[in-house]
Amino acid sequence: MNRKIAPLTLTLLAAATLLYAPLAQAQKKYTIGFSQLAFDDPWRVAFNNQMTKAAEKHPDFKLVIVNAQRDSSKQVADVETLMQQKVDALIISPNEAAPLTSVVKKAFDAGIPVVVLDRAVLGEAYTMFIGADNKFIGAKAGAYVAKWCGEKNYNPCNVLEISGLSGSTPAQERASGFRDGIKANPNVKLATSVTSEWQKAKAVPAAAAAFQGNKNFQVVYAHNDDSTEGGYIAAKNANLDVSKMLFLGIDGLPDKNGAIVSILQGRLGASFVYPNGAAEAIDWVDRILKKSEKPPKKVTLGTDEITSANAKAMCEKYDCEAK
Repeated sequence: MNRKIAPLTLTLLAAATLLYAPLAQAQKKYTIGFSQLAFDDPWRVAFNNQMTKAAEKHPDFKLVIVNAQRDSSKQVADVETLMQQKVDALIISPNEAAPLTSVVKKAFDAGIPVVVLDRAVLGEAYTMFIGADNKFIGAKAGAYVAKWCGEKNYNPCNVLEISGLSGSTPAQERASGFRDGIKANPNVKLATSVTSEWQKAKAVPAAAAAFQGNKNFQVVYAHNDDSTEGGYIAAKNANLDVSKMLFLGIDGLPDKNGAIVSILQGRLGASFVYPNGAAEAIDWVDRILKKSEKPPKKVTLGTDEITSANAKAMCEKYDCEAK
């Protein structure tokens, strides 16, 4: 009897092994490394939170986020460490283009899928880039200023620009795009440009120094909203009539300290949404690792213009904390 049952038992065991093999494969765990350039500004904090929420939708993903602290050499070391930890995919928002190019190429050449977010590196040694068109958004900001200055009949209409980190591609492109945009109105003059390295704490003294030299500014344009808020504080401290000035920036965050709330409260006049691409990055990593899909080399994200006219609607769209 036992000799007759044994072959059947083996057959059932073999069938069970085949049945559960796909399940075992589906339960494979993936480690995703995210090299973030900094944790010290609201946009980056929102970026990290959205990345974490996106990864949590995939129980088989373990997300490791490391903080480069705005130090390109540290970010290089961070990526090297993630590679040593044998991450299955690397997501990176580079602090600066040139210093991070080699280590990104090293990861890519090692067969690790590399998704570059927000800021580019040089060359094309990466799997894909996801980000907004900074030059396009800068041009939209410039066109908004050109129109606003025309409506106010300011001649000249002097602009104080507060730029981001000079070595970063977003700062370069937002500056270039803005200059293109203001060409629509020859009365708009880019009077002074200072840098804040994306930080309100540095924007306040930088703008204050500009206002000491010249109080005849009609517009403060910063490469991010946090720095625009710094320009607003400096203008108030310099006793400028902020009610006659335009303060605008880029990011359009919906949190309680973000641009939408600031516009609703009457400090900022306009902002342009700069999406971070966190959800898109996690989605593509999932498709690359599990389905072996070949992604497009570049995915360009859109933007929204936020002004006092549509701030309430934008608040609803982006689930603003001021609701």
